[in-house]
Amino acid sequence: MSSEKPTAAFILSLIGGIFVIIGGLAVSVIGAALTFWIGGIGGIIGLIGVVWGVLMIVCAVMLNSNPNSHATYGVLILFFSIASWFGSFGGLVIGFLLGLIGGILAIVWHPYVHAPA
Repeated sequence: MSSEKPTAAFILSLIGGIFVIIGGLAVSVIGAALTFWIGGIGGIIGLIGVVWGVLMIVCAVMLNSNPNSHATYGVLILFFSIASWFGSFGGLVIGFLLGLIGGILAIVWHPYVHAPA
């Protein structure tokens, strides 16, 4: 068993999730302020974006702790990155791009195999 982990995929997905959370909070605050007179319903859309960001971070942490399931977590990170367009405008676009690259890296990652001596 190898002690290697998909570090680049983990870091990019983690930072992407943080940007998605920031974008979701911004959309939530602006949406709540703009729809104040109708109960602040616009703020709920931003909270959905925050949920996508949290799920991206959870998948990134799970990817780092269980690298054997890298393809599963990579697909989930890709899904949540694409879903982040609905609720946080793709995490200010940066979160979407980082999550997209991180998810792809997680899917194609494979541990280094040492050649027999």
